Amino acid sequence: MAVEDVFPRKPGRQVLATGCVERGRVRPGDEVQLVGAGGGATVAVVAVEVGRVPVREAGAGTNVAVQLPASVSGSVARGQVLAAPGSVRSCTGFTADLTPMPEEHGGAEIRTGTVLRFHVLTAVVLGTVTLPEGTDVLHPVHQGTVTIALESPVALEPGRRFAYRHHGRAAGQGTVGRLLP
Repeated sequence: MAVEDVFPRKPGRQVLATGCVERGRVRPGDEVQLVGAGGGATVAVVAVEVGRVPVREAGAGTNVAVQLPASVSGSVARGQVLAAPGSVRSCTGFTADLTPMPEEHGGAEIRTGTVLRFHVLTAVVLGTVTLPEGTDVLHPVHQGTVTIALESPVALEPGRRFAYRHHGRAAGQGTVGRLLP
């Protein structure tokens, strides 16, 4: 589940993280790992709510609120992912197939060293693009494989789609290829 919002619940006792279950299911008592910037902690789910109603289980495609213990109150943030321990990893480097939008729709040329704002699930992070050797520029509408170095870790998997912005404008999309160590 990608964390969309975080709310304190019962001051000093619990934290409420909201989002949509992407795959699998979540139940009270399940162990989940916080994946992404500032994550890494593994905690037990206290309760699961759908539409402010407690439920025993929520499956893929359901918008939920997951109550977590207060011990993670400063660690949970928008952009992180709650996942089964070890099922998803966070990283700062990966290869991707980028497809810039047409110039009239905001697409722009991409060169090595271009800094873009990447939107992966609910995470927003800056990253620097490196083009393959022998390629000077990636023109709008032309797809290309690039290497991306992010400023902070994000939960990623091969095949994950993302969008990116350039100078504050939507500029294109991409698909994660290979995660780099």
